[in-house]
Amino acid sequence: MNKTVLLTAGGTGGHLFPAQALASELNRRGWTVELATDERADKYGTAFPARNVHIIASETIRGRNPITLAKTAFSLLKGTWQARSVIKSLKPDVVAGFGGYPTFPPMFAARMTGTPSVLHEANGVMGRANKLLAKGVTAIATSVPIDDLSGELAGKLVETGNPVRDAVLDAAELAYEPPQTGGDFKLLIFGGSQGARFFSDLVPPAVEKLPEDVRSRLKIVQQCRPEDVERVQEAYQALGVEAECAPFFQDMPQRIAQAHLVICRSGASSVSELSVLGRPAILVPLPGAIDQDQAANAKVLEKVGGAWPIRQVDLHPERLTKEINRFMASPEMLKDAAENARSVAKPDAVKRLADLVEQVANKQGERP
Repeated sequence: MNKTVLLTAGGTGGHLFPAQALASELNRRGWTVELATDERADKYGTAFPARNVHIIASETIRGRNPITLAKTAFSLLKGTWQARSVIKSLKPDVVAGFGGYPTFPPMFAARMTGTPSVLHEANGVMGRANKLLAKGVTAIATSVPIDDLSGELAGKLVETGNPVRDAVLDAAELAYEPPQTGGDFKLLIFGGSQGARFFSDLVPPAVEKLPEDVRSRLKIVQQCRPEDVERVQEAYQALGVEAECAPFFQDMPQRIAQAHLVICRSGASSVSELSVLGRPAILVPLPGAIDQDQAANAKVLEKVGGAWPIRQVDLHPERLTKEINRFMASPEMLKDAAENARSVAKPDAVKRLADLVEQVANKQGERP
């Protein structure tokens, strides 16, 4: 008998990519997949393997201004009733959420309707939205162990790993080739919506400070905000550096696999993909995060020698120049880091999570 799952995720790659991986796996198992998300998912929606994409109202809690909080509450309430209507119509066997405030209305609606649910926490620290939802879900899947939860929640935990997309698993077949002495050095920089501007301001001045013979070896691929692409591209052109800059790369897994060194944030999806692909990286955790989740994620690779985290406050152009120069002169160190990163990979995470989703759906039986 065909079963239906309603997946829900915030409208960013970090939330949608693991959901996309699960969708592909469940499709292969004969499930019907539906997606509930927000309007930011448009650029991902065409590639998402779901029968339908339901846009649900939501809002992030920001500050303590009464008017702002009232607007947020209204948006979340509206989204909850929208999601409840979707669930009543679809009658999914299970709802699976991947974090972010757009997850809140569908997951809360699942609780209201008695629909079995699985909550996936990708980070080493549980996010605020997931904490609010955790008590009402059937099971909690985690990427890594989470130790600071109450006994009630700890009893729901199942460590599955963080699913990566099929494109990542395909790209992982490409073995890491360290740079050759005097040869091209492929540097990839990406930062998502909250990192691209910082890297656009940081990397070109750092590259400018490199010795000319070192700089001439660089082949750069960099994700930039749309408004920054032209100035960053022109900066590299003025330095005589071959570079490709764009707001988004559809083939990012292949880009990572082709890189000798990656510079990026340490979001959960990025860390998971770096480990599965086995690529060395300089990780710059997002500063100011309340839960410091990206710092916790970075430690996973740092502990095994697979990456080098550097706080944003400590990373200025002069420091980055030294780091790039050091790594370009140390191919064996990069090769070792690539192997170390792969040692903590969980390429079967999507299968583990799909198994858990099926178990939750099967155990519930017919709902009242």
